[in-house]
Amino acid sequence: MTRPQFGRRLRQTSKRVVEKITAKLHLLSSNLSFKTKTASDDGWKPHIFAYRLIGRRSDQLLPIFKDMDKSLRKSGIMIGFRPYVSLTVLASTLSFFFAAALIPPMLHLWLKISPFPSFLFGLGFALLAAALTTILFYIYPLFKADIKGRNLDENLAFTAGYFLIMAGSGVPPDRMFRSLSRIPQKLEAINESRMIVRDMDLFGVDTVTAMENASKRTPSRKFKELLEGLIATIHSGGSLSSYLLQRYRQSMKSKRISLRKFSDTLGVLSEIYVTLLVAGPLIFVVMLAVMAMLGGGGLGAFSPVLLLSLLSYIGIPIGSIIFLIVLDALTPRW
Repeated sequence: MTRPQFGRRLRQTSKRVVEKITAKLHLLSSNLSFKTKTASDDGWKPHIFAYRLIGRRSDQLLPIFKDMDKSLRKSGIMIGFRPYVSLTVLASTLSFFFAAALIPPMLHLWLKISPFPSFLFGLGFALLAAALTTILFYIYPLFKADIKGRNLDENLAFTAGYFLIMAGSGVPPDRMFRSLSRIPQKLEAINESRMIVRDMDLFGVDTVTAMENASKRTPSRKFKELLEGLIATIHSGGSLSSYLLQRYRQSMKSKRISLRKFSDTLGVLSEIYVTLLVAGPLIFVVMLAVMAMLGGGGLGAFSPVLLLSLLSYIGIPIGSIIFLIVLDALTPRW
């Protein structure tokens, strides 16, 4: 090998080595930046920040919030028990100090109350704010679990019918849940199926164990009975299609009964709406207009014109909004 050939080969080899080293360094730096970004993003989540700040210091309060652990599992909130308690303690503490720092100066400057009574009122409001914050954090998982349970109950006929079709085709239970989990719809039954598939794929449990775990954490009594019936049928070697056909007929029967009850309730609500928000305001508007034209007195310090304005611009809109909220809460989702 001549000297020029040796020099070219040496340059080519050194160039390849430099390129490999550069690629490795670039890959390492990208991985480190991704990990740093992920860690920093996770660190700014409220419950993670509260757990890092409070951590073990909230262990003495865990027995007080022991019912919250079950509510968190049933609600589907993806936050652990200890971080959620830490977040509750942090939010209650912040609301206490915020109210204690803000309310006494406002009472002293705006209402001209002396400093010591202002401090006492501020302390009372601060304690009330901390208590209300704790109650809200305690109630929120119960509220989410109740909504989730209602959605599962309302879609139980759909779930049983879908499983019935799959079981009638000879599909095993694990594939039934996998098939249901792939449906691109926002239904709680689909989310529960995804959790069952997650337990099977990620934790390596069998189908029966995954269904037992789902029956323990579901907030719906009817969906729990459906899963427990599937487990009992699998253990006994019975016919899944026969069991699911029975559950489907029961679900459709209960659905028809609930819709019939809702139609009766809707008739009562329509009469209430016509009485309170159509006929009633018309009578008051006519009465107040006549009183204003005749120069009659109002209700105490409220003149007829002011009462008419309050009824038109505040009373009727607020009443309509309350009626819509009640109607939405009573309306079945399916």
